[in-house]
Amino acid sequence: MRTALTLALSQGEREPQIETATYFPVHFVVECCHQKFKLNMERIVFLERNTVQATFRRPDFDHEWIEYGESLQDQVVERLRGATIVISNKLALREPDLARLPELKLIAIAATGFDCVDLDYCRAHSIAVTNVRGYAANSVSEHVLMLMLALGRNLLAYREDVQQGGWQQSKQFCLYTHKLHDLRGSKLGIVGYGAIGEAMARLAESIGMRVLISERKAATAIRAGRTPFVETLRQSDVVTLHCPLTSDTQDMFAHAEFQMMKRDALLINTARGGLVEVQALIEALQNGVIAGAAFDALREEPPRAGNPLLELNLPNFIVTPHVAWASDEAMQALADQLIDNVEAFVRGQPRNLVT
Repeated sequence: MRTALTLALSQGEREPQIETATYFPVHFVVECCHQKFKLNMERIVFLERNTVQATFRRPDFDHEWIEYGESLQDQVVERLRGATIVISNKLALREPDLARLPELKLIAIAATGFDCVDLDYCRAHSIAVTNVRGYAANSVSEHVLMLMLALGRNLLAYREDVQQGGWQQSKQFCLYTHKLHDLRGSKLGIVGYGAIGEAMARLAESIGMRVLISERKAATAIRAGRTPFVETLRQSDVVTLHCPLTSDTQDMFAHAEFQMMKRDALLINTARGGLVEVQALIEALQNGVIAGAAFDALREEPPRAGNPLLELNLPNFIVTPHVAWASDEAMQALADQLIDNVEAFVRGQPRNLVT
């Protein structure tokens, strides 16, 4: 019968003390599948355990499991010494650090985006990189729907009017100070048609929206069922972004793209902050080039040094703190799929590879 030993280690302790498996109050937890360590045992280090509020089952092979609630960038190398598998989320794993970790075999990203990992280095040095996919399709698409409704019904503006006493002073039963728009019958342009984009299309169609699936911006040929990027911008009442951040998509929305959109159009970005040029967005909102926008991602996260978008005090602009993905259901699906990825790699049948 397989047995497990769980050790809770506090920073600075030379000898571990056996405690109950309560993960967050301690600096890290070590778990192995036998009472004695083995030299050929996989050493798994989870650098950012507190970023996912879910239960991670332990892999079904002999292993040592070490987890840290949070890690700073300058702690990465020290904490990964001897690791064969790292579980990471948003910490950067670049060549200068990876070159000092010769035993590393797998980077299991606890997210879909992989722009934080130096894929070229990993390919050149046979380090496998996996991500999790589709786990947040429902969570993100419902978050987008919430943002579309909030902007289309001018929720923030009406809330402000009521708080300022506008309804109380109204001459009629309702206070109609801002336009209200139905989503039914409007056109939704989807830029990025993976699992989340597909879920977004289904949800939009279920409430009567007409969906345009955008072709890639630089595409030379238009695939069946797709609409050219420029035409998507020109026709859509709402544009929602669900594409990864790459050299091709960096700043894909700038002044020219906003000028192509309808004056009463909305832009929703729950993907990556770097997809949209910040100053162009600010000017588009301030000058009425588009009717509104909502973002769930910024270029630097958390934005400790600030961000111009956080200083916008506009009723037609909403920022949420990168939580579109984070429903309880989505986080548990992420945790389960991540361990599936790790187990598949150790079996010699890797899945969800991005390298």
